[in-house]
Amino acid sequence: MIVDEERYFCCKGCQGVYHLLSDEGLDNFYDKVGNTPLAPPIEQFEDSANFDSPAFYDRFVKSDDEGFQEVALVIEGIHCAACVWLNEKALYKMAGVVDVHINFTTNKARITWADDVVKLSGIIDMIRAIGYNAFPYDPSLQEARADKERKDYYLRMAVAGFSLMNMMSISFAQYHGYFSGIEDDIVTILNVGEWVLATPVLFYSGWVFFKGAYYGLKNRIVNMDILVATGAVLTYFYSIYITLLNLGEAYFDSVTMIIAFVLFGKFLEVLSKKSAADTLDVLFKHVPGEVNVIKGETVEVVNVNDVIIGDIVILQTGEKAALDGIVIEGEGSLDESSLTGESVPVYKQKGDTVISGTISIDAALRYEVTKDFEHSTLSNLVAMLENSMSKKPRIEQLANRLSEYFSSIILIFSLITFLVWWFWPHDFDTAFMVGISVIIIACPCALALATPVATLVGLGLGAKRGVLFKEAAQLETMANANTVIFDKTGTLTQGRPEVVEVHWIDESINKDVLYALVMSSTHPVSKGVAVYLSDEVDQHLALDEQNQIAARGIVGRYKGKMLVGGNRAFMVDHGVKCDIEAEHTAFYYAVDAELKAVFELKDQPKEDAAETIAFLKRHGVHAVMLTGDHERAAAEIAMEVGIEDYESELMPDGKEAYIVALQNSGKKVVMVGDGVNDILALARADIGIAMGNGSDIAIDVSDVILMNDSLKSLGEAFKISYTTYGLIKQNLALSLLYNAITIPLAMAGYIIPLVAAVSMSVSSLLVVGNSMRIRYSWNRQ
Repeated sequence: MIVDEERYFCCKGCQGVYHLLSDEGLDNFYDKVGNTPLAPPIEQFEDSANFDSPAFYDRFVKSDDEGFQEVALVIEGIHCAACVWLNEKALYKMAGVVDVHINFTTNKARITWADDVVKLSGIIDMIRAIGYNAFPYDPSLQEARADKERKDYYLRMAVAGFSLMNMMSISFAQYHGYFSGIEDDIVTILNVGEWVLATPVLFYSGWVFFKGAYYGLKNRIVNMDILVATGAVLTYFYSIYITLLNLGEAYFDSVTMIIAFVLFGKFLEVLSKKSAADTLDVLFKHVPGEVNVIKGETVEVVNVNDVIIGDIVILQTGEKAALDGIVIEGEGSLDESSLTGESVPVYKQKGDTVISGTISIDAALRYEVTKDFEHSTLSNLVAMLENSMSKKPRIEQLANRLSEYFSSIILIFSLITFLVWWFWPHDFDTAFMVGISVIIIACPCALALATPVATLVGLGLGAKRGVLFKEAAQLETMANANTVIFDKTGTLTQGRPEVVEVHWIDESINKDVLYALVMSSTHPVSKGVAVYLSDEVDQHLALDEQNQIAARGIVGRYKGKMLVGGNRAFMVDHGVKCDIEAEHTAFYYAVDAELKAVFELKDQPKEDAAETIAFLKRHGVHAVMLTGDHERAAAEIAMEVGIEDYESELMPDGKEAYIVALQNSGKKVVMVGDGVNDILALARADIGIAMGNGSDIAIDVSDVILMNDSLKSLGEAFKISYTTYGLIKQNLALSLLYNAITIPLAMAGYIIPLVAAVSMSVSSLLVVGNSMRIRYSWNRQ
C-alpha cells in the first residue's frame, strides 16, 4: 500500500525502481510513460539472489591473491563475436567489475569482481538485461545442457527439413510450368502453398536468428543474426507482395533454404565447437566425487571436498586418484598419461608420491593426503586450463575488432548494390535479390571462429601431451620466440648429480652434522651429497639454525659452530680459503671458516636434450644456457647437448639481467627452468616454462608447465605453438579470401540467395574443419 493506493508490480526489479523514484521525488516519471499495462517477464529465470548464497560461493567462487572474487560462467545465447563484445563491454562498465574474458568457442566467461562493490547477482542481472542468461560452469552438467541444445536444433531442423522437401515438389511444378506454360491463378496457388510452408520455417526454425537480431538492435550491435534475419524477412515479405498482386513466381523457396542451410551450418558449428572443447572437459568429467578414507578401524566413503591433509585414502585397482599424497602401504603401477602425456605406467611403492588424476592399473595402495582437493594437482590443472581458454591472443583480438564492423559494412554494401541495380537496369526484382544475396553470403562467423577454435584445439592437444599453457595468448608468443634460455641443473641435466670424487681435508669431521646441513637444502647438488653420505650417518641431528641462499649455498649453526656449504664464490664471500680446483660441479664444506671437504659431482644430460636443441636450431631458435655452476662443468654440459652460447657462475639476478639485455635488443625470449633460483628469469622472460618436477614457486610464476620431466615435451610445446599459430593465419586467410571473392561476385549478380546461404555455412565449417586437422594429424602420430 503506497500513498493510500494499492500498486502491483511485474517483478521485484520494477518495485525497487518505483521506490527509488519515489524517494527521489520523481513520481511524475510514470505520468510521462503513460498508462502502460504491466506484465510479468516473458522468460522466467532462476532468482539471481541464489548466486549470492554461501553454498554457491563455496562451490563456484574463488578469491585471488588481491582479494577479488572470480567465477566461471557459461553464457547462454551467444551466437557471434558481436555477442561476446556486447557482454564484455556491458560488464566492464559496471562498477566493481575488474576483469572479463569470454571465449566465443565455448561461451565460457571468467569474471573477476570486487564483492564489496557489486554482488554476483548484479552481474547476472546485467547479463540477463542485455538478452542473455548465465549459469555456473560445471563440467558434470555440461553434457546435459549440450543435449538440450542439440534437441532444440533437431526439432527446428526437422520443421525446416519437412517444409523444404515439400516445397521442392511445389518448386518442381513451378519450374516445369515456367518452360511448358502455366496459368497465372495456378502460379498464385502454388505461391500460397509455399507461403504456408515457409512461414513456420522462418518464424520457428529461424527464431534463433530473430532473437539474436533483436538483442543486437536493442544494444546497437550489428551481428550475423541481423544479416540472416534481414535477408530472410525482406525476401519473405517481398514474396507475399508478389503473391497478393499475382506478379509471378515468389521466392518463398529461397526463404526456406536460407534458414534451413544456415541453421544446419550453425548446428554443425555447435557440434564442432563442442568437439574442440571435449579434450579439456574430459580432464574434469571423470574425477571421483568420493573416496574411501580410513577412520580408525573402519573405512568410510567421504566426499573429496571433505578430505583433509593427513587422512589415509585407499586407492583400489582401476580407480582414479582424486587427491595428492604419499604412499604409506602397498605397491603397483599407476597410469599418469592424462597428466604427463607419457603412456608408460609408473611404478609406485612406499614413500613415492601419488598425483591426483592418475589411474591405478594394478596397485592397491594406501596413501596419506598431502593436499586438499581444492589445491590438488588436478584442481590446479583444471583452473589453469579454464584461465587459458579465457585469455585471447592478440591476433584473435584483431579478428574480433574486424568482425565488429564487418556486418555494418555488409549492410551498406547491400544497400549500395540494390540502388545501383535498381537505377541502372531499372529492375526492382533483380536489384532486390542481388542485394539480398550480398547480405546472406557475407560471413562474419568465419572471421570470428578463425582464432578461437584453432586455439582451443591447440590447448586441448597440449593438455593431452603434458604441456599446460596458462593462457591461450602464450601460443602466439611462443610461436614468435627466437631465443630459448635453459637452466642447467634439472632442466638440461637429469637433476640428480652424483658424487664422483671427494677431497677430505679433515677426515675426522662429524659427518652427521654435515648430513644435517645438506639435508636442509632442496638444491640437487646438496641432495647428491646427502645421498653419498646417507650410508655413513650414525644419527639424524637437528641444527640450531640453517638458511639456504638460492643458487649459492647454505649456512647453518650447530653447538656454536658456524657451518657453510656451497660453491666456490659463496665460500670466498664467507672468508673460506679454497685452494682445491675441481673439474666437475663442486660442493665445498667448511666449519668456522676452515675448509673441511670438497665433493665433486657430475650430472648427466637428459637423453632428449641434444635432440631438442637440434630441433630448435632447425626452426631458427637460438639456444643459450645460463647456470650458477663453474666454467668447466658448464662447458662440459653445453658441449654435450650442442649449445654454443652459455654463461656460468651467474646469480639469479644475473640471469634476469641477461634476459633483459636480450629483450632490449629486440629478442623474444623463452626461459626454461625448474628451481627457486630461476624464478626471476622465468618471470622476466616473454614466456617462462617450468618443468613439472620443479619447485612450486617456479611453477607459479611460469607461463607454461611441462607436466613431465622430459625435454621432449618442450619440443612438442613449440610444435603445438607453431602448428596452432599457422592454422590461425590459414583460417584468417581463408575467411578473408572467401569474403573478398564471394561478396564482389554477389554484388555483380552472379550468386543467387540459395547459393549464398550454402556458401555462408560452408565458409564457417571450412574454418572449423581446418582447425580440427591438428587434432587428427597428431592423433595418428
